[in-house]
Amino acid sequence: MSSKIVLKLKDFSRIWISREESMLDPGGNAVLIWKRVFLVSCVASHFIDPLFFFLPTVEGRDRQLCMTMDHHLAIILTCLRSFLDIFFIAHIAISFSTAYVDPSSKVLGKGELVTDPKKIANRYIRRNFFIDLVAALPVPQVLVWIVMPSISFKHINAPFFLIILVQSAIRLYIVILLSLSIMEMVGFIAKNGWEGAIYSLVLYLVASHVVGAIFYLTAVDRQKTCWETQCSIEDRMAHKGLCDLHFLDCKYATSSNSQSWANSTNVFTDCTANSNSVSINYGIFIQAIQNGVTKTSFSEKYFYSLWWGLQQLTTYGNPLVTSSFIGENLFAIGLTLLSIGLFAQLIGNMQIHMRSLSKNTEDWRMWQTEMEDWMKDHQIPDELRYRISQFFKYKWIATQGVEEDSILRQLPADLHRDIKRYLCLDLVERVPFFSAMDHQLLDAICERMTYFLRTEGTYITREGDPVKVMLFIIRGKLESSTTDGGRTGFNSIILKPGDFCGEELLTWALLPSSRDSYPSSTRTVKTITELEAFSLQADDIKCVASTFRMMHSKHLQHTFRLHSYQWRTWAAHFIQSAWRRRRNRQKMAEVGLSNRWKSFFSLVNDFNEMRSEDVNGSSSTVSHRETVTVSKIASIFKKAQKERPEEPDFSADHHPE
Repeated sequence: MSSKIVLKLKDFSRIWISREESMLDPGGNAVLIWKRVFLVSCVASHFIDPLFFFLPTVEGRDRQLCMTMDHHLAIILTCLRSFLDIFFIAHIAISFSTAYVDPSSKVLGKGELVTDPKKIANRYIRRNFFIDLVAALPVPQVLVWIVMPSISFKHINAPFFLIILVQSAIRLYIVILLSLSIMEMVGFIAKNGWEGAIYSLVLYLVASHVVGAIFYLTAVDRQKTCWETQCSIEDRMAHKGLCDLHFLDCKYATSSNSQSWANSTNVFTDCTANSNSVSINYGIFIQAIQNGVTKTSFSEKYFYSLWWGLQQLTTYGNPLVTSSFIGENLFAIGLTLLSIGLFAQLIGNMQIHMRSLSKNTEDWRMWQTEMEDWMKDHQIPDELRYRISQFFKYKWIATQGVEEDSILRQLPADLHRDIKRYLCLDLVERVPFFSAMDHQLLDAICERMTYFLRTEGTYITREGDPVKVMLFIIRGKLESSTTDGGRTGFNSIILKPGDFCGEELLTWALLPSSRDSYPSSTRTVKTITELEAFSLQADDIKCVASTFRMMHSKHLQHTFRLHSYQWRTWAAHFIQSAWRRRRNRQKMAEVGLSNRWKSFFSLVNDFNEMRSEDVNGSSSTVSHRETVTVSKIASIFKKAQKERPEEPDFSADHHPE
């Protein structure tokens, strides 16, 4: 028996532990998505609930009118409202399954989550459970299908329907709590300015919709009040027949007594808006009564009421000519106060959202104005002004004022690395020199890359100037040219997307003897079109080369030589020189020794004679003559050979681990 009890306790503990593990994180993405969905359902419910105010409608001709309920509309609204109630029930269930942060642990950091189901349930019941429960009750459905059919017609009036507004107010409180909760989680309701502006406008339209629905319901109630008043007046007249209030209900309007009463009564004619004998003052509802809004179709009465509500909220309740009826005056006062508050909030929110949309544009405009003033104060020439303006205009078009580096600096190192890999890895792998590297080395290179923009006609570097940056072209073209220090003719190539320049930095970074002095550029690089590229600074390349031993492999040495324009130029000159020497040897074989070789042999003979001279001669003179002779011999072989570029040290001998 005891063993069975122990097993049951263990099963219960496992179930309890599994419940704790299944609790939702209040700051998680799932809870955030649900709160956004629930917020939309709450706003939708505030749109559906006032539509119940359009159920009372007037039917019949001018001589015989009656009041009834639009059953077709009631069925549709009941289905929609019941569907939205499911979200409120689901919200209660999710609230029981959502952990909370212990307030006492929020002294530092995010705080500690409480996942105990019992504590979560106790806290939720004490705080918001009863509010959510009242908000989830099917109040309109009960009123329409249970209460209204069971009570007398004379008790169905505007205050009866306004019970729905009490529940709507509770749901509005939930909307406010949801909005604050979402803002606490992510800092904003909408993800961008347009969504925020549309959200604020929708809320304003919902408020206008509610005001218009109340206006229509009150107008129908005032017309019903006029009928009841005129009916009581006729009852006091001896020559008039009995006026039964049931005759005003369309359920009894087809009876014979109702038909005979309708033919003899003046209730309906005296309650028209243009009648001089009307017993009440319609006040702000007189225009709706004159236009017969209470007798029109649902679409007509709805849009008329929506227009009226929107007009009053945008004009602060003016102009409203009210009667002495207290309820009407209270409605007008509340409408005026509501319109002031809502319109001010709408304008404020719209300004905030529009400001967020145009923030970068406004910052750019102010910065451009400051730059123009600076150039004017320093009397910058027009040509330089134009180039400066073109550069910043191109930068604005390419980035829209978003500074990529400032954004990435705020991220953690691993996230920063992943983003850089996503942005730069494909581009770096296009460079054959880097395609042979492993991903760890490529990640280190990508992490140090920065966005680089230049306009057309800009010099990236000039021949002989120190090279401080290596570029990897994304878009645009570069012209890379050289005169080899004036020793050769003009040599030019075009660099396209996928190419790179500044490879002198690789040689410089791989030499162990390189210090602070940057290598000199062997080419002049100039933009032909607008340029977008990623750049690597010299110090970053030096850091990568000193950290990763793979940069010193022989395989990378051959790859570097194959794709370097500097080495290609040297190889072309070397091949040309070798070809010329071969042609010269062929000619010399045909016509005999040339003057160059004669002079060479004469120098060799002179050298041999000097070696056989008297040993008592001056040793310094002999040494000097030997040096001169040898230098002349060497100069013959160096004439056709171009200076070889400095080769990086790819061995790891000088780079200890």
